[in-house]
Amino acid sequence: MTLSPYNVSRRSFLTALTAALAALTLSPRRLLAAEDSLIRKTIPASGERLPSIGMGTSRTLEIGTNQREFEALVDVLQAFFANGGTVIDSSPMYGSAERILGKLLDRVGHRQQLFAATKVWTDGKQAGIRQMEQSRELWDIPRFDLMQIHNLRDWRTHLDTLKAWKAEGKIRYIGITTSHGRYHAELEDILRREDFDFVQLSYNIDNRAVETRLLPLAAERGVAVLINRPYQRGFLFHEVKGKPLPDWATEIDCTTWGQFFLKFIISHPAVTCAIPATTKVEHMRDNMAAGHGRLPDAAMRKRMVEHFERL
Repeated sequence: MTLSPYNVSRRSFLTALTAALAALTLSPRRLLAAEDSLIRKTIPASGERLPSIGMGTSRTLEIGTNQREFEALVDVLQAFFANGGTVIDSSPMYGSAERILGKLLDRVGHRQQLFAATKVWTDGKQAGIRQMEQSRELWDIPRFDLMQIHNLRDWRTHLDTLKAWKAEGKIRYIGITTSHGRYHAELEDILRREDFDFVQLSYNIDNRAVETRLLPLAAERGVAVLINRPYQRGFLFHEVKGKPLPDWATEIDCTTWGQFFLKFIISHPAVTCAIPATTKVEHMRDNMAAGHGRLPDAAMRKRMVEHFERL
């Protein structure tokens, strides 16, 4: 393992050693097998490829000082990285999430593996700059890979800043987000007029509104797509509770409903990465398993929707 000068100077040898020891919990054979089956999607703006399953932090990392909850999240983050994860998304909107994430990264390491994505969520240029710098300090990273304008808030002001920061190398990609259908028309107009590397929006097997215009537009404009609320905040599991997974799900290497839902999302050609959030190790491992193996084609996707709608 190569130690970057940043890791040595900022967090010392112990943090990097923790990361190295965690990596050794998987045998070389298991690591190779996981790598071979990992589904990656391409960022159109650069050609860089990302694992198709990332990690969200809304609600799940909004904890207080409960040490038991924190230790459980340490295990969750270790499972994320051990199973090929890189993309972690957060926001100042998510309460203590960024502060907790920084502390988790101190324990787990893997900052060199991280694709760090957060958002600016305030009004005004200077307030935005202060907020983004604070986020960077909380994560304790030299720069963000992706900075997004959260829910279109003061987007014109922040876009000017993000363009300048990207040109200066302070961030790698710029994006814009929404998790609300009421913003879709405005978001479409913005994407047609402005150049973004990423867009983040809500999409799942029960909420497919973005299939009509926004996902095709993202593909047309060469914009990578992050998907939030992939389980519709747990609603999808409520709908399938007590119901067996169809036998034909094995054709796309699905063994659970969670994998079924995630594979539907990431199999859309315009989607780059889904970012489910969880506080449980077993759920994290299940989420990450969806990012391996076979994906449904168009005919299978239709079959999945029809099956879900009959439940």
